[in-house]
Amino acid sequence: MSNNSKPNTPLVTHIYTADPSAHVFENKLYIYPSHDLDHNEPDNDLGDQYKMEDYHVFSMDDIDAPCVDCGEALHMKDVPWVSKQMWAPDAAHKNGVYYLYFPAKDKDDIFRIGVATSDTPAGPFKAQPSYIPGTYSIDPAVFIDDDGKAYMYFGGLWGGQLQKWQTGTFDPNAVEPSGKNPALGPIVAELNDDLLTFKSETRELKILDEDGNPITAEDTDRRYFEGPWMHKYNGDYYLSYSTGDTHYLVYAVGKTPMGPFTYKGRILEPVNSWTTHHSIVEFNGKWYLFYHDSSLSGGVNHKRCMKYTELVYNTDGTIKTITPP
Repeated sequence: MSNNSKPNTPLVTHIYTADPSAHVFENKLYIYPSHDLDHNEPDNDLGDQYKMEDYHVFSMDDIDAPCVDCGEALHMKDVPWVSKQMWAPDAAHKNGVYYLYFPAKDKDDIFRIGVATSDTPAGPFKAQPSYIPGTYSIDPAVFIDDDGKAYMYFGGLWGGQLQKWQTGTFDPNAVEPSGKNPALGPIVAELNDDLLTFKSETRELKILDEDGNPITAEDTDRRYFEGPWMHKYNGDYYLSYSTGDTHYLVYAVGKTPMGPFTYKGRILEPVNSWTTHHSIVEFNGKWYLFYHDSSLSGGVNHKRCMKYTELVYNTDGTIKTITPP
């Protein structure tokens, strides 16, 4: 199944898709979204309505070419440690191997991050027997720098359980910081050369305001909530993320992949969906933002559709804010 691709319109309509991670592999665009199931159960703040069980990979020969469903790439029944909720994935490529990174709940109802491999970008992918040691929470994003070093960024609040790991171990009763306390940042770790395990200890990224002070928990228009993405532009590192309950997509800029990062502004104003989860990719000399909304389902938050639009930089390196149509 495929749709003709146009900016700010659903890329596919035969299934519900969300959280699109776009990459250029083999001179084509490949998109790795989550797959929303079509059901009518109620939504809640823990995300129980997001019941995803599998992943489909999509390809586009050009930005305006049809978006082709390459079929099911991985199903939770083929991942021994997973109990439910295979949420937003990402992908990477190194030394002829393609990697699919995915969060899911383990048998103890704790989110972990797994990895599966394939010799083609479309899959199917074969999962490692267990999750990556040291991982927790959701929303993995893998960035490979120009020097070949690879980093994984991850973490999401509320149903994503990031707030439950502040002590380094899972505390089911932990709550997120509040007031003028520093907001929680995403987690980062360098990956080993095989991209299957961590080379370094995990650490929290620091996101600062224009005066060099940490973004506070009460600053919900700017604080980190979920959906990290890393890209590089003109030598600077751009950490973009969702603010969650305020529904913005924002970014901060740093000089290294590990930060610190200084908040710069909004990329995308709120869309017709609770969540905003995205990726940013350069393709044939232009930059694109892939995102999702719920327009295909008339606003049902767990029946989403992935879209794209062009991303434009100002001469000073800042990103022009996009207002969805």
